[in-house]
Amino acid sequence: MTTTPLVGDIEPIVPAAGGTARATWRSFRTEPLGLVALGVLLVLVLVAVLAPVLTRYPSGYGDHVLAPPTGAHPFGTDALGRDVLAEVVWGTQQSLLVAIASSLIAIVFGTLVAVVGAYFRRLDGIVGLVVDLVLSLPVLPLMILVAALVGPSTATIILVVAAFSWPEVTRLVRSQALTVVHLPYVDAARLMTSNPAWIIARHIVPAVKPVIVVSVVVTASRAVLSAAGLAFLGLGDPSTWSWGRILYEAQQSGAMSSAWWLTLFPSIAILALVLSATLLSIAYNDARNPRNRRR
Repeated sequence: MTTTPLVGDIEPIVPAAGGTARATWRSFRTEPLGLVALGVLLVLVLVAVLAPVLTRYPSGYGDHVLAPPTGAHPFGTDALGRDVLAEVVWGTQQSLLVAIASSLIAIVFGTLVAVVGAYFRRLDGIVGLVVDLVLSLPVLPLMILVAALVGPSTATIILVVAAFSWPEVTRLVRSQALTVVHLPYVDAARLMTSNPAWIIARHIVPAVKPVIVVSVVVTASRAVLSAAGLAFLGLGDPSTWSWGRILYEAQQSGAMSSAWWLTLFPSIAILALVLSATLLSIAYNDARNPRNRRR
């Protein structure tokens, strides 16, 4: 007598993957801002991948120091005569690497802590306490302290950004996972097997996947801002170009106020990545909403 209502209640939460993906994509294509944001992100990825083809690696010294944008140097040159366009292009590689690597680490660790805490209720109180404690800490000063103590490098930046990003992911995923673990189909899965890892991987993680996808995009954009801020303070990798390093060297040379192009173009690149990631997450979230599909 209760079989039909239960199935009807479960299907909207954990639908068939293929059908959900196709319906989400059809709805996403009606979101112009989402398509533009996706296009911008794809362009940035292509620029990062094709950086060796697009321009030479900026190094050494140039003949034209602090030259404004011209045909030869569309983004101008810096205090050592290096092409700013080349710096921005090669900086895209480093910025995307930090964003992707740190967000993936934060997502994997944060999701694991969230679903384990939600499934094992005895651990949930500890997880909630740790998350609230970390979120209450002053993140930027601690990131500066850790990066300064460990030393500037790409690995350090990735680990520091990831270490202070996972609590936000855990809070988002945990709120959804706490609802899923009480659903009837999860109780039925407990009767089928006593293996909690199988239940978590087979039922709980797929149910919170939309929250995870949104968290990836949002966390990556925050990682870009954090990495750029650390590099601007001189705590970035000095051997690799990044958008934050361009701003740091402009500040160190004293040309930040006089040579406007040194700050404008890397700032536009940071804004484009962060804004497009934010708009993409909003469009994806709207596309996942069944109510929007019926309009």
